[in-house]
Amino acid sequence: MKKIDDCTLTPQQYAKIKKEAERALKDADAIGQFPTPVSSIMSAANVHEIEEDVLNVNFVTKLRKEVGGALRKALKKVMGLFDARSRLVFIDRSLHAVKQTFIKLHETAHGFLSWQRDMYAVVEDCEQSLDPDVANLFDREANVFASEVLFQLDSFSTEANDHEFGIFVPVRISKKYGASIYSSVRQYVSKNPKACTVIVLNPPEIANVFGFKAYLRRCISSPSFIEKFGELSLPKFFTPDDEIGKMVPVGGRRASNKKVIILTDKNGIEHECIAEAFTQKWQVFVLILSVKALTSTTVLVSNG
Repeated sequence: MKKIDDCTLTPQQYAKIKKEAERALKDADAIGQFPTPVSSIMSAANVHEIEEDVLNVNFVTKLRKEVGGALRKALKKVMGLFDARSRLVFIDRSLHAVKQTFIKLHETAHGFLSWQRDMYAVVEDCEQSLDPDVANLFDREANVFASEVLFQLDSFSTEANDHEFGIFVPVRISKKYGASIYSSVRQYVSKNPKACTVIVLNPPEIANVFGFKAYLRRCISSPSFIEKFGELSLPKFFTPDDEIGKMVPVGGRRASNKKVIILTDKNGIEHECIAEAFTQKWQVFVLILSVKALTSTTVLVSNG
């Protein structure tokens, strides 16, 4: 079963969030400015960032006592917090800079989206509420708002699609938009007109002296890929003994060469696909592009 994620808003929900993101960009006079000037977006939303590193356990505990039940409490360590009473945003300063950028925009969404800003006095966000797999609509809306603002609506996708398809396209462009490689690859695939998918793996863990296990994190597919192949049925982990596992860069390598694999679509037709892998140490990305339909060949990966 496909996980609920921030790519699964209904068309109506997505259009509503995208319209709000466009309004925020226009109010901040930020369209066409790269990377997106987050401070200007926050000012336009009338929210303000506390730059001091005060988001600690004592601070959070004190706020929780002040607001009582008017709190959306985090389930894990608080990474970002929006105080609706004072319209202040607090960020965990120990996080990587690009992660802080996304969280700032996520917290801004809680204050900018009119139907969200009066729901709680204080909103806490942790890795669970910020993850693409989050099931709660409240956080999915904030994630999509942050993504649409960061990638300037369709600007990132339009620019990326002007280049020859490949994993290094979103990797390179990510720097221009001030986004993480992970979110850039997700954006590249989820909005791509081509039939493509990316299998995201956790870094390989040594299983024995001869191999490793790379556990599946998630799989993101373009609309045309889903229409053609459906949701791929993938194992919990990959090893050097399978076709995908063989592509995982190890030994200090960052990428693997392109190779041909075969996928079968929902109608049982086999397709030649080009696959390549890249890692920036935090995740492994295996990008797959459907090239052409075949008549008869060996199936290496199936959609189950």
